[in-house]
Amino acid sequence: MKIAVEKGMEKSLLDNGRQRVTITDVEEGTSENKGIPFFAVRFENDEGYVSHRFYLSPAGMPNVIALFKDAGIEVKQDAELDTKQLIGKELQIEVGERSYNDPETGNERTLKQAMNYIGS
Repeated sequence: MKIAVEKGMEKSLLDNGRQRVTITDVEEGTSENKGIPFFAVRFENDEGYVSHRFYLSPAGMPNVIALFKDAGIEVKQDAELDTKQLIGKELQIEVGERSYNDPETGNERTLKQAMNYIGS
């Protein structure tokens, strides 16, 4: 079996706490359980990375807008935001863990994620 190792795959998850990072990748998707569209951002520095999903729902939009603003991207009412604008932006994040019950198995799962975004 041949296994392709892409750039950045050798990095481990970032330690909890404040981290200065660059946004290196953005992927789009739909949530597995409720079909809500999202984009996943990869925050990375020399020590590691963490990915975080931003959901495009009424409850998730304040978080989306905060990310764009903290990345230095102007947000105007009735304008469209392009996630490609985020790639290469530097900012500080707070890395932490969140636990939840997996709806399919009922088992508790813990995710490492970006919890706060602080502009550069």
